[in-house]
Amino acid sequence: MSLQTLKSLQAQLASKKISSRELVTDYLARIEAQNAAINAFITVDHAGALAAADAADAAIAAGTAGPLAGLPIAHKDIFCTEGVLTTCGSKMLANFVSPYDAHVVSQLKAAGVVSLGKTNCDEFAMGSTNENSAYGAVKNPWNLTRVPGGSSGGSAAAVAAGMIPAATGTDTGGSIRQPAGLCGVTGIKPTYGTVSRYGMVAYASSLDQGGPMAHTAEDCALLLNHMAGFDSRDSTSLERAKDDYSAELNQPLAGLKIGLPQEYFGEGLAADVRAAIENALAELRKLGASTVEVSLPNTHLAIPAYYVIAPAEASSNLSRFDGVRYGHRASEYKDLAEMYAKSRSEGFGKEVQRRILVGTYVLSHGYYDAYYIKAQQLRRLIAEDFKQALSQCDIIAGPVAPTAAWGIGQMADDPVQMYLADIYTIAVNLAGLPALSTPAGFSAEKLPVGLQLIGNYFGEARLLNVAYQLQQATDWHLQRPQA
Repeated sequence: MSLQTLKSLQAQLASKKISSRELVTDYLARIEAQNAAINAFITVDHAGALAAADAADAAIAAGTAGPLAGLPIAHKDIFCTEGVLTTCGSKMLANFVSPYDAHVVSQLKAAGVVSLGKTNCDEFAMGSTNENSAYGAVKNPWNLTRVPGGSSGGSAAAVAAGMIPAATGTDTGGSIRQPAGLCGVTGIKPTYGTVSRYGMVAYASSLDQGGPMAHTAEDCALLLNHMAGFDSRDSTSLERAKDDYSAELNQPLAGLKIGLPQEYFGEGLAADVRAAIENALAELRKLGASTVEVSLPNTHLAIPAYYVIAPAEASSNLSRFDGVRYGHRASEYKDLAEMYAKSRSEGFGKEVQRRILVGTYVLSHGYYDAYYIKAQQLRRLIAEDFKQALSQCDIIAGPVAPTAAWGIGQMADDPVQMYLADIYTIAVNLAGLPALSTPAGFSAEKLPVGLQLIGNYFGEARLLNVAYQLQQATDWHLQRPQA
């Protein structure tokens, strides 16, 4: 079976040209054939997937099927899934089988999707390369010596390689958009509060947001229609009328004004990435859009602000993993204090430990005002920058990352360099805005380049419309890595 979109598979299932069992069996075979090389999946749920496929086929035959019945997807292993391992890419949760589904998982399950398993990710979603997983690094399908991006690298790599047509991801500082960009797929981070965080294991609660990853903007819209929605179990979930993210896909781009932040096109942006982005912008102009220069003057403050706020929240959120109630517990210890220390030292990897230590430090007495409060003030300035820029344009466009995918291990000894790879994505999370990555051509080494589109609050439908129209006019999203 050739690589296909959710939309095309949905039509084939509805017309009974193919059954969900046949479809799921085919994708399970693809995972079996490729996962050893790419390492995109931590858990593959063969029995559960086939049982769900049979149930979907029965519902389709009876005329009671949900709108996404029988379509196979995978979930980032940060979403709790009832009866299936939820490891967060960590030794700390290596044996944790969730007793309930995350809101995202239950919503998609109600729509009829079939989950094939859980995708690899940076431990507790902390990283930009997917090298921080306790289950090993994920490889980029376009070049197995390169990183796929992180932290949702397993989801992006699985979709890019054709192991699955779509997957869920989470985005705390670019963790959907950056791997989507480096792997040549489409991924969207919605407005903060649009998708419930219930059952999504927390990294930084004021920044985390779930979203879909797929080959096309149309497929992302299909999934987001069911992922989004109010959930009373999440105190940050927004109670508002549901949007139809597919409604504006066919809207022409005539009159669209695109803002180009001068800070996103300056020093540090690789020449081949710049060329690809400019080619994509030229295509958008052909479709009727115009571009205008805007400024986001506090962009350079986004990384220092983020790496105070996110670790501070992580140190608080991850304090629950203490070896007492669930998760890894050290086998030998003299007293309770040693049990805590050894369990956490053994269970958490180096990057997670680094961020917990930083977070604990900035929240400690004497440093809270100097660091954490200052970072929150910078966050407000960054949000104001976006507000000002978006008053001059409809959406903002620029690169997702400064370079195409880099080599595995290239930044292993320099975490700050890894953090700088998120320079164009982090500010969006600090402001809570929606943004997506869509394929925009290739680098000099034939590696994918992503175009980032940033919208105003609740502007997801417009972003998906722009990406969809670009995809109708180009074939970058249709190109696949060589098997």
